[in-house]
Amino acid sequence: MASISLQSRGSGTGAGMDETERASRDEIMALQTRRLAWSLVHAYDNVAHYKKAFDRAGVHPSDFKRLEDLSKFPFTVKTDLRDNYPFGMFAVPRERLVRVHASSGTTGKPIVVGYTRADIDMWSEVMARSIRAAGGRSGMIMHNAYGYGLFTGGLGAHYGAERLGCTVVPVSGGMTERQVQLINDFRPDIITVTPSYMLAILDEFKKQGLDPRQSSLKFGIFGAEPWTNAMRAEIEAAFDMDATDIYGLSEVIGPGVAQECVETKDGLHIWEDHFYPEVIDPDTGEVQPEGEKGELVFTSLTKEAFPIIRYRSRDLTRLLPGTARPGMRRMEKVTGRSDDMIILRGVNVFPTQIEEVLLATDWCGGHFIIELTREGRMDEMTVLAEARPESWDGSGLTTHAEKVSTFIKNTIGITTQIRVVAPETLERSLGKAKRVLDKRPKA
Repeated sequence: MASISLQSRGSGTGAGMDETERASRDEIMALQTRRLAWSLVHAYDNVAHYKKAFDRAGVHPSDFKRLEDLSKFPFTVKTDLRDNYPFGMFAVPRERLVRVHASSGTTGKPIVVGYTRADIDMWSEVMARSIRAAGGRSGMIMHNAYGYGLFTGGLGAHYGAERLGCTVVPVSGGMTERQVQLINDFRPDIITVTPSYMLAILDEFKKQGLDPRQSSLKFGIFGAEPWTNAMRAEIEAAFDMDATDIYGLSEVIGPGVAQECVETKDGLHIWEDHFYPEVIDPDTGEVQPEGEKGELVFTSLTKEAFPIIRYRSRDLTRLLPGTARPGMRRMEKVTGRSDDMIILRGVNVFPTQIEEVLLATDWCGGHFIIELTREGRMDEMTVLAEARPESWDGSGLTTHAEKVSTFIKNTIGITTQIRVVAPETLERSLGKAKRVLDKRPKA
């Protein structure tokens, strides 16, 4: 694989930027062309799914000569990954994997992703670059409140901070009172956390009679769920900090695919030396010109264990020229989804997952509505599930509802209130069923 030297140079605004971050657009595109050619061959030669998909589409890695040629190759979608569970999408022997992560799944078939040692090194590098772009520097303390475990957030941020030379406090999520105590006692400079949970931490500061503006926090890196500029303004004013957005998805690497730069806060610079972005029309699949909104698609350029070719993220955004890193294009904040996925407190949830659980019961007829609300600072989910006539006794089937709620918590990883309602009480749709009722305030 061709590469650009990653030696740091320069100081001042963007201090510590590596040579790739300072590269021109032409240099980045030349690097992408070489790396894409390698990645297509690597996927075709080592992953049976890609060989079949490319052959079926009538394309071969040798057909790729320039960046525009990537549009000839087929898309990869989430079902492709589930159909090849657990290790069918890996391009190296399982023995070469040093780590796996996985998404939640109710059917026993989550999406599994894997990493070689080189992949972990690359991931650590782009995360270190992201933390640095957000204002972090070597020697700072980082309070990491992203979840650890199979979720990629916690360990991704952790390794990146260590690579940058930070001291990591691996708090993970939950225990809000303790989070505030450690922030006060350890005096970290940086916090990485979902934006909604940062607001819960803010509430705990106030509950304890503490002034958040007097905390040590200077930089916040927030991601794993959509958030608005209004929420950014509230966090920045409350803590007297700089708040920036981070983007990633497990299928591509995890957090660290793109990062907002603290100098500009004008969208997320994609680390295009490792991840090639396209924006397509979600209906036709046609590649959209720069500046046009559509669905974000990613191809990995350097991943060994789990190459991903034209993966449809379902996130809606648009690509813009680089600013703080001129050679790297930016993506706007994600404005929505081209499918029905819900992101709740950093966890991806599909209505079909809820449907699977309900249909496995003997009391629910399959009619349900998901209500999304915001209680205080946190998003909440309530599922209104309609009982079968023969099961309904007017009591609300509390015990049955609690069992479903517990199962969802244990399999998908979110706390959900299940409210059983009487037969024939939920509105019927003549077309596609409307499963989600989002009552959260828009900003």
